[in-house]
Amino acid sequence: MPHYSGPLLTRPVAASLLAARDAGADAWRGSLDLGASTGEASLQADAWLWRQRRYPYPSALKDRTIYYWDGDAFAPVVRYAGSLIKLVPTEWGAPTFEIDGIKMLPTAKASPLDDARRKVALVEPRGKVVLDTCGGLGYFAACCLEAGAARIHSFEKNADVLWLRTLNPWSPDPESPASGGRLQLAHADVSQAIAQLADASVDALLHDPPRFGIAGELYAQAFYDQLARVLRKGGRLFHYTGSPNKLTSGRDVPREVARRLEHAGFKAQPALDGVLATRR
Repeated sequence: MPHYSGPLLTRPVAASLLAARDAGADAWRGSLDLGASTGEASLQADAWLWRQRRYPYPSALKDRTIYYWDGDAFAPVVRYAGSLIKLVPTEWGAPTFEIDGIKMLPTAKASPLDDARRKVALVEPRGKVVLDTCGGLGYFAACCLEAGAARIHSFEKNADVLWLRTLNPWSPDPESPASGGRLQLAHADVSQAIAQLADASVDALLHDPPRFGIAGELYAQAFYDQLARVLRKGGRLFHYTGSPNKLTSGRDVPREVARRLEHAGFKAQPALDGVLATRR
């Protein structure tokens, strides 16, 4: 899917545009792509111009919502197909996303992109073939590209999440020159697609599954056995688990993950908010 190149608005950005117009300014300078770049818009009484396109001033935008130009109006970056999936702004620029109101990326203390960068560094991707099992907004893949990975095989099961990626300027575009043909993004369920990957065909692994209650198959021993099969000996795996409260959930998910990875042929240990494992 082609990536969107029009403006992205949040409530504060729209208010800033209106305030500049009302103050009599003929131009406004700021970011219209969630902080990925800075540019200038020309202001008129009833519209503003950006990249040679004319747009109306929006009204009544909601907080915690990102809007894109759908050709007729500014529409929220939201889809509903059984679950409500929404791109959500953060103070860091790079957005997160929510499914039915549940935040999919940690953003309380750091940018989701910076958080991904720390985790990617654990598997040392430079020059390596990396398997990114649950692509999401593509921040793991973006950090692998940045760190010099030779190739990234990324899978994403949810078509609506793939749509969010086309609207997010921080999500890497497999077709862009910046990716250099190194990112291969497949719309597929990795729990099934992994069977098609050859033995020892990847050098490093990043596994960022939804929580256990949503995607238990991605925490199953059978899937971990497949991860061990496709990863070369000595290769590293980072598995995000989060920090679920075992007093309320009744489970110690990180410990369960580490035990199953050990059984599959890894040496595992806690790291950041997940488990770091090395293929024995």
